[in-house]
Amino acid sequence: MTDLSLRNIRKAYADLEVLHGINLDIMAGEFIVFVGPSGCGKSTLLRCIAGLETITSGDLVIGGSRMNTVAPSKRGISMVFQSYALYPHMTVYENMSFGLRIAGVSKAEIDDRVKKAAAILQLDKYLTRLPKALSGGQRQRVAIGRAIVRDPKVFLFDEPLSNLDAALRVATRIEIAKLKQNMPDVTMIYVTHDQVEAMTLADRIVVFKDGKIEQVGTPIDLYKRPANLFVAQFIGSPAMNILQGKVVRKTGELVHLVLDCGLSLGVSAKGSAVSVGERISIGIRPENTQVVASGHAGPLMSGRIDLVENLGEVQLLYVDLGSATNKYIIKAPGEKAYTRTDTVHFTAQAGDIHVFDAAGLCVTGQIVETSPLEI
Repeated sequence: MTDLSLRNIRKAYADLEVLHGINLDIMAGEFIVFVGPSGCGKSTLLRCIAGLETITSGDLVIGGSRMNTVAPSKRGISMVFQSYALYPHMTVYENMSFGLRIAGVSKAEIDDRVKKAAAILQLDKYLTRLPKALSGGQRQRVAIGRAIVRDPKVFLFDEPLSNLDAALRVATRIEIAKLKQNMPDVTMIYVTHDQVEAMTLADRIVVFKDGKIEQVGTPIDLYKRPANLFVAQFIGSPAMNILQGKVVRKTGELVHLVLDCGLSLGVSAKGSAVSVGERISIGIRPENTQVVASGHAGPLMSGRIDLVENLGEVQLLYVDLGSATNKYIIKAPGEKAYTRTDTVHFTAQAGDIHVFDAAGLCVTGQIVETSPLEI
């Protein structure tokens, strides 16, 4: 089992710095997912780990050894790219065994490794086929199998599902999850911009933005306890609803908020530096929003439905709050019929409301009062 340590990793192209001092420890046998929008630096960092990009400064340590100047072939790493990059004239068996043949591995050893990898990836029946006779998902599994046979210490995936259609993405994602179960001693790093892939595959997620790490944690940590507005809106689908407002009064540790949509809240903000008059944001996830009757006690918001997306089991209600706030999305059960122009009243439990200060950082504390306050 192999661990990795990244110490103040920087990468620059001439005067353009794309990685700004990355520090990260990855435990042996861990499945880590790098996630973030396009251009955030996640693939660049993966290529630095693989040795396909030179590190401008900082230290990359793999299994206790500094690897900055070690050749990619000597790092004990296998990489699966976004493109399958299969040889069209070779069979599945020949594609998977090609690297081993070049390395001079014996025929018996090659045959054993290829058949074991094919069994893991359910490719046994396709070893004699050419790539053109395979589906997109099968081709990607061949590319993964080609990496497995090298018996790597570290497995790198660079957006391996992005070329697949929706159904194949789900099926191949399940295969990668099974692969991890079958190879528990191999450390895996997976790059994607798809937060659903990140949530379903990762032991821990690393969220990137503009060449910096925004937050590291388990999927449930990032979902339940986002460190800032960026992480809060990036993790979760549909994205977290964000409502704007301001601090109107502080009483001890209780901070009184009034939102632009008219809702008033009291927030326990021990250790927070928010001040009276400061603009703040609160976040509520669509799935944590409950449609209620107009007389419901607690934080109550109302709005007119602009659009209904019926997904069967659930439906997404896009609600106009009648303020400068963007549309509010409610994930409601699918059995009740809603139509455009209906007025709905909705609320959220105190523990499901996130508060962010003017800098976008999550405010320490929790909602302690959710009834309208006298201001």
